Amino acid sequence: MAQVTATAERVIDAPATDISAALADYEKVRPQILTDRFTEYRVESGGQGAGSRVHWKLAATEKRVRDQLVDVEAPDHTTLVERDANSSMVTTWRVRSEGTNRSTVTVTSTWNGAGGIGGFFERLFAPKGLARIYDGVLANLDGAVRG
Repeated sequence: MAQVTATAERVIDAPATDISAALADYEKVRPQILTDRFTEYRVESGGQGAGSRVHWKLAATEKRVRDQLVDVEAPDHTTLVERDANSSMVTTWRVRSEGTNRSTVTVTSTWNGAGGIGGFFERLFAPKGLARIYDGVLANLDGAVRG
């Protein structure tokens, strides 16, 4: 079982503090920036950063839907870590300031992939597919913090 990693990154013309606050707002901002690949979104507890518990279904493909129950940690003010209680998936959001009004946002998900031939194809195709989904979320985040 090999670890699989998917990453997406975007430069956003907004202060890092604004972006971090938007990402940590699971009550209002997060449901607005998710793409149609995310369904059944709900806040189970919390709703603002660390200590939150959030549910959604992520349709990685038409046939591959992950039912995720995510616990949120915030090791520092620029990082959110989302651990799925239903799988090995861990998603980390990092915001890096590039000056007064410019920031780089990176999202990385890792999980334990399947073995055998199915695992081979998962390692080959899943990172690109998930990165495309995250590209859409990052584009929506860009619009939300600049709009």
